[in-house]
Amino acid sequence: MLKGKKVILGVTGSIAAYKSVLLLRLLVKAGAEVQVIITPAGKEFITPVTLSALSGKAVLSDFFANSDGTWHSHVDLGLWADIMVVAPASANTMGKMVNAICDNLLITTYLSAKCPVLVAPAMDLDMYAHPANQRNIEQLRTFGAHIVEPGTGELASGLEGKGRMEDPEVIVQRMEEILGSQKKKTLTGKKVLVTAGPTYENIDPVRFIGNFSSGKMGFAIAEALANRGAVVHLVAGPVGLSVSNQLIERTDVVSAKEMDQACREIFPQCDAAVFSAAVADYSPANLSAEKIKRTGDDLNLQLTPNPDIASNMGALKKAHQVTVGFALETSNEEVNALKKIGKKNFDFIVLNSPNNAGEGFMTDTNRITIIHKDHKKENFPLKSKKEVAEDIASALEKILLK
Repeated sequence: MLKGKKVILGVTGSIAAYKSVLLLRLLVKAGAEVQVIITPAGKEFITPVTLSALSGKAVLSDFFANSDGTWHSHVDLGLWADIMVVAPASANTMGKMVNAICDNLLITTYLSAKCPVLVAPAMDLDMYAHPANQRNIEQLRTFGAHIVEPGTGELASGLEGKGRMEDPEVIVQRMEEILGSQKKKTLTGKKVLVTAGPTYENIDPVRFIGNFSSGKMGFAIAEALANRGAVVHLVAGPVGLSVSNQLIERTDVVSAKEMDQACREIFPQCDAAVFSAAVADYSPANLSAEKIKRTGDDLNLQLTPNPDIASNMGALKKAHQVTVGFALETSNEEVNALKKIGKKNFDFIVLNSPNNAGEGFMTDTNRITIIHKDHKKENFPLKSKKEVAEDIASALEKILLK
């Protein structure tokens, strides 16, 4: 996987810098072309000569070559690499990456990079656990960086805890996984609407009608499509999930009516839509302005139908648009799914069931059947939701690229 790949290895000021030598040897042995960039503090822990001897390239650190004043272009470096890994990544360097403090070549190259970035933190346990450092790590994730969590064990301070840089073998494995997951940008230029998560229908200021949807399936679909180059408009119900791909534009809603309104605004500009949200079918007819008190008597709650978002978009659907539905059925599964295809004008529907372990809501796995409007079926085994999302994205891609 790494053979012929162009890798930038960033080395920072950490006692774990010696591990960068082991990582560099593994990368070169795997056939990668490695350009090392070391920070000024990094040179206090390991010499550029050692790294240069192993990589076969001059190690870069300064913006200009001392001998002739040649400029080391961070822009060219950022465009050159297939992947960038910062290992070890000190708390100082991660803070600079988050806040765009461009006082060394490594940071300017990171900000110019067009490739995946992998960060392997290394520091003492209290530094690692500090809220400021944790905030920076989370911010790097939101910027799209991949984080290799540090291991737990004896640290340079003599203390035991989390903070030691992960083993080079593990970092190489993560690099291979990242490069292996890079899809060809087959959907570049396409716009896709994805709905995800539950909707909450308020009863009073503290109670609501909802369901157990975690939103994991819809978010995984959004990521899978964005990884293929599509601009994804994600309309999400109330979930505690985040996205990292910059091609995902997110709109957060709470109720079915809010989701319906957002979809009406977004769908006409899209080439396709995937309706994976678990939208509440009903909402209370009357919202109580105050918390409903216990009286000991029965409580009758009048419900009214919510907008059928998929049906509404199906009615607005143009000839070039592709729509995908979801059916979570507990009985007569295929019969009910086929009815939905016709009723809601879907090109295909994703059928799953909560009846079996590992399927449906609140799990990291799912088993699906894709049923097309011509009644052709594709059955898939139990997989992680990320893998299921790839299957759904592939089915949608085939139709969009016909």
